[in-house]
Amino acid sequence: MNNLPQLQVVGLTWGHVSWDLLALPPQDIILASDVFFEPEDFEDILTTIYFLMQKNPKVQLWSTYQVRSADWSLEALLYKWDMKCVHIPLESFDADKEDIAESALPGRHTVEMLVISFAKDSL
Repeated sequence: MNNLPQLQVVGLTWGHVSWDLLALPPQDIILASDVFFEPEDFEDILTTIYFLMQKNPKVQLWSTYQVRSADWSLEALLYKWDMKCVHIPLESFDADKEDIAESALPGRHTVEMLVISFAKDSL
């Protein structure tokens, strides 16, 4: 729809390495939206991202994340998988509005933009 060059889309199950995932060439950026929804899935997500980072250690995961509970944290898992997370302020790209994308969600929500990469690489 955006007249972009051919993009490959691969369906996957977090934590499982499929043939499609194995066949992917090294990636530069992985875009994700609201994948950190259920805490029991966090490690499977990071395991899959770690696998992709092995192909290209400079790859970054860019994802939005809605803060749902102060008890849900990625910090310990990021440390375990030798990753780091940088929070990108939404106002830095004019996305800090209540009615962004004409959302009809009730109430105010805390949404963050995260960039996850290997801890040893700088952003």
